[in-house]
Amino acid sequence: MPDEKSFHMTPDEFRRHGHAVVDWIADYHSRIESFPVLSQVKPGEIRASLPANAPTRGEPFEALLKDVERLILPGVTHWQSPNFFAYFPCNASGPGILGDLLSSGLGVQGMLWSTSPACTELETHVLDWLVRMLGLPEKFLSSNAGGGVIQDTASSAALCALLAARERATNYTSNQKGCDGRIVAYASTQTHSSLEKAAMIAGIGVSNLRLIEVDDKFAVRPEALARQIEADKRAGLVPCFVCATVGTTSSNAMDPVAEIAKICGRHNLWLHVDAAMSGTAALCPEFRHLQNGVEFADSYNFNPHKWMFTNFDCNCFWVADRKALIKTLSILPEYLRNQATESGAVIDYRDWHIQLGRRFRSLKLWFVIRHYGVEGLQHHIRRHVQLAQEFAHWVREDENFELAAPVPLNLVCFRHKGGDAANQTIMERLNRSGDLFLTHTKLNGKFTLRLCVGQTNTGARHVERAWRRIREEAEKITAP
Repeated sequence: MPDEKSFHMTPDEFRRHGHAVVDWIADYHSRIESFPVLSQVKPGEIRASLPANAPTRGEPFEALLKDVERLILPGVTHWQSPNFFAYFPCNASGPGILGDLLSSGLGVQGMLWSTSPACTELETHVLDWLVRMLGLPEKFLSSNAGGGVIQDTASSAALCALLAARERATNYTSNQKGCDGRIVAYASTQTHSSLEKAAMIAGIGVSNLRLIEVDDKFAVRPEALARQIEADKRAGLVPCFVCATVGTTSSNAMDPVAEIAKICGRHNLWLHVDAAMSGTAALCPEFRHLQNGVEFADSYNFNPHKWMFTNFDCNCFWVADRKALIKTLSILPEYLRNQATESGAVIDYRDWHIQLGRRFRSLKLWFVIRHYGVEGLQHHIRRHVQLAQEFAHWVREDENFELAAPVPLNLVCFRHKGGDAANQTIMERLNRSGDLFLTHTKLNGKFTLRLCVGQTNTGARHVERAWRRIREEAEKITAP
């Protein structure tokens, strides 16, 4: 009987095309500084360049790669450019990319231990490594009552923490009956907006998420938090959850975790510590004081995909009591029943997050940690912080600019003294030039520029050039 016709890529074709793709990626990274950092295309321009209908016949792989260069690359904002200073880093690295490639090649769906034991056990092990690497409390170790899991993003981690807090506060009845409008959660006015979405999804409601005022360093005021909790309890409401942030998105503000923890302890509230970007700094012992009090947290997360050279997506989330999380999120339909799960001797990570299916994310994280070692990771974090501190020094010394917030790590919030319009014009001109990419926030109602040093390959020359270009654009504004 003749072989059936196949449209699949053969192993030999995959090998040949795979080499071409790896070569293309390597060339891309070597020439990345030749592209404008912020994509310069207009809305709809990419779609207009694509065929209206899908091809009937398959096309040569060479044509696909050619169109990536011709059609896709102009619409890419280059997050891996060393001149990317916007938002926060979203880093890739050689070992991370190769680990991700292997994960894709294996094609594992690791919802249960039994669906690939290595996927689960490597994840548990690497998350335990990170507890010690970051100086986190030992209660987060899988050998104790807690444990860690890889989520997609910090948004998902916060949602899972809020759900577990909600269930604990209602004695695990709200999953069955729904919320009654009395459950209340707390964050600051500077907390990431994902907490508002979490309140929506969790059924608590945005109006029951109390946003607490901050101090002159943009950190939450513990006394204001305590007053609000007490007022809510007097009103017959049920406080359940507080999010403390170690490094807010707007200004890198550090909430006083230890003081917040005391308040949570008095009222038996779940304390979640969100250290999405700045948690990476805890690889260096000298920065761990910024999250003093984390030993009292019920949950904690940080993003290796931001500042630890592990390509998106990879959020590490720990809980002090895994039973509370599992009891909140576990369901067991008949088609998922298996002997290993029934034995209770394994972790089934499908019970630790929202979705059922999961990728083999720990592979790329394992590759990154083993390639760099703790020493290599610390070296690059310290260098980024040093470069940001140098930039902050230049701002302080320049009579036309001022710092808008403290600079504890690698984010500098600053502004030209000419006012909001001047700062917006400087930013827009820089971004249009393609030389670098900056974003802004508003602090105390003022338009404020943000420069984040954290991209994998950013070095001194990139930061020095950014400062030179910023001053050049400022001079054009103020020139008579």
